[in-house]
Amino acid sequence: MKRLLHSCTALTLSLAFATAAIAQEPLKELGPGEGEVSIVAWAGYIERGETDKNYDWVTEFEKKTSCKVTVKTAATSDEMVALMNEGGFDLVTASGDASLRLVAGKRVQPINTDLIPSWKTVDERLQNAPWHTVNGVHYGTPYLWGPNVLMYNTEAFKDAAPTSWKVVFEEMTLPDGKSNKGRVQAYDGPIHIADAATYLMAHKPDLGIKDPYELNEDQYKAALDLLRVQRTLVGRYWHDAMIQIDDFKNEGVVASGSWPFQVNLMQAEKQPIASTFPEEGVTGWSDTTMLHAESQHPNCAYMWMEHSLSAKVQGDAAAWFGAVPSVPAACKGNALLTDEGCSTNGFDNFEKIRFWRTPVTKCESQGECVPYHRWVSDYIGVIGGR
Repeated sequence: MKRLLHSCTALTLSLAFATAAIAQEPLKELGPGEGEVSIVAWAGYIERGETDKNYDWVTEFEKKTSCKVTVKTAATSDEMVALMNEGGFDLVTASGDASLRLVAGKRVQPINTDLIPSWKTVDERLQNAPWHTVNGVHYGTPYLWGPNVLMYNTEAFKDAAPTSWKVVFEEMTLPDGKSNKGRVQAYDGPIHIADAATYLMAHKPDLGIKDPYELNEDQYKAALDLLRVQRTLVGRYWHDAMIQIDDFKNEGVVASGSWPFQVNLMQAEKQPIASTFPEEGVTGWSDTTMLHAESQHPNCAYMWMEHSLSAKVQGDAAAWFGAVPSVPAACKGNALLTDEGCSTNGFDNFEKIRFWRTPVTKCESQGECVPYHRWVSDYIGVIGGR
């Protein structure tokens, strides 16, 4: 916990860091591979066929480049930032609530897109996304993106999809006649405050919230108050996807914010699980493969970034995680994703998703907002019952 607080409070972000952050020059040309590359990644992002032999985008890369891939799985964005601060890794698949912190802390370096031939195939909606682009300089290659869905047990909801996030924020009787108390979960990360703010945007419009990542003191207090109510309902705060799956299968959990990854795995096991976009809208993630400022294997790292943008890898990874590829060409002709997969996973919902972003003091929607280091300490307090 102490390491988590240090990694998050050390960087009180402001967009004013932009000019100062661009100090390191990107690689000018590729050399021979160094024989290995280490990646900090979300669960399910770097597969070598160990869980399902059909999903393997590591083995071929290793044979082709002689770069041995090692992976450190991280459960939260804050853990990713902490690991990158410690060093010893080459790449990280950072979400938008971590990427600018890594840039501000000079933990990642600019990339030379000319050394990544497949860059030109990246979805135009992502090429200059603000979570990896600072003053026109790119700090990574887009990987996958998607929504934070409301996952639910179809038996508990009598096969009628819940229409609101209310089922995880306020005490109520569910369609099966039982209370939701003790049967719901919430995400174990400060960025979950944005989910509460999204809910309040719809149910308390008088608060004037325009952006769930840009909250003034009154809006922020309202979000924390809602989360304290949720605290009385939550059986467990989840951050490990596999533990959440076990909780839904064996511990009576029936509703939670989740990723399509968990939904897909449980549906593949014929579990009574489905997901939905509630009426209030959803937050989401768009992840960027970023290069550590002190990478010891930059050539292998660039080779991996190029490999990760191939239509085959993009389609396979999107199919496995239930995400949307950053390369639109992956949406057609992939046997695992199928030609309907991109649409199913939300390709056309890009504008409807409020993508994770690091809250900063100087915000665009109003004069001054509560910065991320406050989100960290206060969310720890909420989880602790304060």
